[in-house]
Parts: sequence; structure tokens; C-alpha cells
Amino acid sequence: MRYFSDHGLPLVQLKERRRELVVALQNRIGPIGDEDLLKIAAIQQTISAFEDVIADLDAEMLDRAA
Repeated sequence: MRYFSDHGLPLVQLKERRRELVVALQNRIGPIGDEDLLKIAAIQQTISAFEDVIADLDAEMLDRAA
């Protein structure tokens, strides 16, 4: 499948933010708080939703091109 673009969605920024949060947790000493895990989970859900939307938009573009 060809990759077109992120269609203006902030997918790269979200992935970078998720990575920053995970790295911060790896460098942390002590227990991980629920709030930190919820932030990462929320970002991951948003990333998954954006990826689904992008896949749908890409499929529509392929259908139009055919």
C-alpha cells in the first residue's frame, strides 16, 4: 500500500510526545503514577484513531485514482 500523508493530522507530534513520556518513565525512580499511565494510554488511543482515519483516507484516495 502506498503512503500518502498524514492528511494534516498531528500523528508525528503525538508519537513524539508518547515517546517522551515513556522515556521519562524509564528514567524515573519510584512507582509510576496512574496519571502518567493514563496520559500515555490517552495518547496511544488517539494515535490509533488517527491511524485508522489515515488508512481510510488513503483507501479513498486509491479508489478515486483507480
